[in-house]
Amino acid sequence: MKIIKLHDLYFKPFINKDEISKIVKQLALEIKADLPKDEVPIFVGILNGCFLFAADFIREYKGDCEVSFVKLASYEGTSTTENVKHLVGINEDLTGRTVIILEDIIDTGNTLQEIYNIFRDKNVKQLKVATLFFKPDVFKKELPINYVGKDIEDKFIVGYGLDYNNLGRNYPEIYQLTTQPKMKNIVLFGPPGAGKGTQATLLKKKYDLLHISTGDVFRFNIKNETALGKLAKSYMDQGDLVPDEVTINMLKAEVEKNADANGFIFDGFPRTESQAIALDEFLSEKGESINGMVALEVPEDLLVARLLERGKTSGRTDDTDEDKIRNRFNEYNTKTAILKDFYQAQGNYYGINGVGHIDEITARLSEVFDTL
Repeated sequence: MKIIKLHDLYFKPFINKDEISKIVKQLALEIKADLPKDEVPIFVGILNGCFLFAADFIREYKGDCEVSFVKLASYEGTSTTENVKHLVGINEDLTGRTVIILEDIIDTGNTLQEIYNIFRDKNVKQLKVATLFFKPDVFKKELPINYVGKDIEDKFIVGYGLDYNNLGRNYPEIYQLTTQPKMKNIVLFGPPGAGKGTQATLLKKKYDLLHISTGDVFRFNIKNETALGKLAKSYMDQGDLVPDEVTINMLKAEVEKNADANGFIFDGFPRTESQAIALDEFLSEKGESINGMVALEVPEDLLVARLLERGKTSGRTDDTDEDKIRNRFNEYNTKTAILKDFYQAQGNYYGINGVGHIDEITARLSEVFDTL
């Protein structure tokens, strides 16, 4: 989940689809347990926002039931000042029936009060209200809200049927209103030898961004014997991989130290999908997001030749053995390159031709940076 823009407003991730699914399932179980075994309720969804919630709820309800949808409408009465409310869509005879109103969200309760009054006059056996979300701080009515999926604060939300000026209903998650992001955050990506470090140095100066290299962060923490550095070293000394949580916390600390930055170029992080998800969640809490993954794409054979040449003068033993270099590419392709799919799914992946002179590659990267 990342920050989205609808019309002129920005919304940050609030409730993911897995949590929504759990809430809906729990509501269905609670209502089923509350009704007599032979009871066949009629669930009435209030349009428009309720359609996704109602559909998922009905699939989770393990029992016989009927379903209907209504919409509150108004028309002029017999006098010029009279405005009569009525429900569009309910044709069933509800006499002696158990009716359960399904709402996506209840805030002040004004609309629900009018709907409730109309149903109450239809001689139903019992009338109950179930809502996915409830804002107790602004609820003004004396209506009984029998089933509540989740209490939330009084902030505007969209997604899962809820909209902002007709946009946003199709998102499977819930997003909350936030401020416009102020940072440019880029993940600079590419295989070993692609020149990420060189380009990051040039681009951070051009765009006044901070360059965060995982390698540099690790070395700093270990050299200065920070708590995270000691923890990372304890794993490395045993020949184990440093857990994602430790790496993520190091990067978080680096971002926190530079809260006034114009943005960041992340180099060498994230390396796994779980790290990418954690980074998205961390930034979204701050009202920020990753604007894009910009990847240098270079043929492997060219990179192998480049690294072997570098190994003649760099002193790095892992640059002098072609088999070791190929193994590094294999690890890159099987573990890290999966992030390409992750960011492509977000519409945030930008592949750049990484072959050519340094200034040519910088110009290509800049064309993308300028659009993010």
